[in-house]
Amino acid sequence: MDKKPFLIGICGGSGSGKTSFIRKLREDFSTDDLCIISQDDYYKPRDKQKSDLNGILNFDLPRSIEKKDFFNDIQKLLDYKVVNRTEYTFNNDKANAKLLEFKPAPIIIVEGLFVFHFKKIFEMTDLKIYIHAKENLKVIRRIFRDQVERNYPIEDVLYRYQHHVLPAFEKFIEPHKEKADIVINNNHNFEIGLSVVEHFLKSKLLDYR
Repeated sequence: MDKKPFLIGICGGSGSGKTSFIRKLREDFSTDDLCIISQDDYYKPRDKQKSDLNGILNFDLPRSIEKKDFFNDIQKLLDYKVVNRTEYTFNNDKANAKLLEFKPAPIIIVEGLFVFHFKKIFEMTDLKIYIHAKENLKVIRRIFRDQVERNYPIEDVLYRYQHHVLPAFEKFIEPHKEKADIVINNNHNFEIGLSVVEHFLKSKLLDYR
């Protein structure tokens, strides 16, 4: 295909609802029309992560991500090449990592905490969407996710939120909110914002028919 894929960046703080938003969006489009690639599958191994002053590994820093691999794989998708990547399981011993396959499509969504902070990726995106939620809601969602899905102890979740997640959000994520083309509030639900994005994408796909 001669026409370059339309690249969408979705960013927001931890617990803002990015994953839920994207899952709902995914339901309305086939893999032939929409490809979604997540920063979560580009974390460096534990032995390459930085520790804080208390010796706790800090995964909430831009340097925690294999930025070059992330950028290169996005570029491959934009060139209509298939990308394979081993799933990152967040050190959950109960999870079995799968081999993920990302197939190129007319619309590509790249999502993650730092997709706006990484300048090259930010500049590549054609549409920038920021998911916003109040801090107290993000804490509750983070606790539920990390305890249930990732098997983390509650003490660990709360420590990381206070010392890693919140400082990173204030420094690397929130400042980019004003640069977004669309800000979707997810304090109660994102249904209206989701509907707007769905309709836009469906109209955009007509350019590739």
